[in-house]
Amino acid sequence: MSIDVGALRQNWPPPGNPRPIVIIGAGGIVTDAHLPAYRLANLPVAGVFDLDADRARSVAEAWGTRAFASLDEAIATPDAVYDLALPPAAHLDVLPKLPDGAAVLLQKPMGRNLAEATAILNLCRAKSLKAAVNFQLRFSPMLLAVADALQRGWLGRLIDVEVHLNLVTPWQLFPFLNGMPRVEIAVHSIHYLDTLRALLGNPTGVHARTLGHPSTTLAQTRTSALFDFAPDQRVTFSINHNHDWGRRFQDASFRIDGTEGAAMVKLGLLLNYPEGEPDELWITQRDDDWTQVPLAGKWFPHAFIGTMSNLQRYAAGEDDRLVTGVEDAWHTMALAEAAFESAAKPATPVRSAP
Repeated sequence: MSIDVGALRQNWPPPGNPRPIVIIGAGGIVTDAHLPAYRLANLPVAGVFDLDADRARSVAEAWGTRAFASLDEAIATPDAVYDLALPPAAHLDVLPKLPDGAAVLLQKPMGRNLAEATAILNLCRAKSLKAAVNFQLRFSPMLLAVADALQRGWLGRLIDVEVHLNLVTPWQLFPFLNGMPRVEIAVHSIHYLDTLRALLGNPTGVHARTLGHPSTTLAQTRTSALFDFAPDQRVTFSINHNHDWGRRFQDASFRIDGTEGAAMVKLGLLLNYPEGEPDELWITQRDDDWTQVPLAGKWFPHAFIGTMSNLQRYAAGEDDRLVTGVEDAWHTMALAEAAFESAAKPATPVRSAP
């Protein structure tokens, strides 16, 4: 292969003078991804707060940090960057209490719907918050490398992108999803919506169906969607979290075809979740063999380094762009809203025989 895949960018530069991170919320995502990521990157954690004080103390003891006694005590930490690892409904309760002009990272999604996302956006504007949303898949080593390959022109212009999941997800690990009216797109496939936007820009429309499965009471666990970008670009989702028939034909992938080359991404984390398998990235150009790109990390926890590093660097003036800032993240929420609206509409009727 004429291209040097080892030269592809796979990580975000660290902040030159990291500020202390105050984590608000101590759920599983904090111990599975946030804290491991910050330890890997040597980003200082000032402490953690949770409404469940015992949970906060347990997490703090396990990770050698402080458990704040109250939200006010946590917020009072000098020069802090706030990491809101909260359910989407809680953001609007905590954001008003932060100092004006603070740097804050919000757990995805940006509210439960577009109306809440808009309220969060307006609040962040009113308080001049440097606010980003933790849409971190685009910061994973494999997707940073794909973005770099595109920037270098190795793939040409993208003309066909397919996101394909056919696997079993242990939804019992997420009991808070029970009873929620919006599940699959809102809390899972929203990662892929955001990544599509990172690669292709904003689509003009979406045709979608999202539905449940007889094996679960969750509102939705399967989604199909077709996205309108340029007239010659075909972009699709096929998402099935209920293929519980063994590993052989399970899949979690992005297929990315361009005019000059193609890439295949394996989302290893999702296979045999939460243990997962290795992520993979393969790239080819016309008349060349496929070449595997050696990856310098995984989606979890390495992508979480990128979102926090970009926020800290932006707050310090080291980055000129807040990649997943609320101004950008709002458009991912608008796409998710459009997908739910499309799914609620009837399909074009098929005519009966005369």
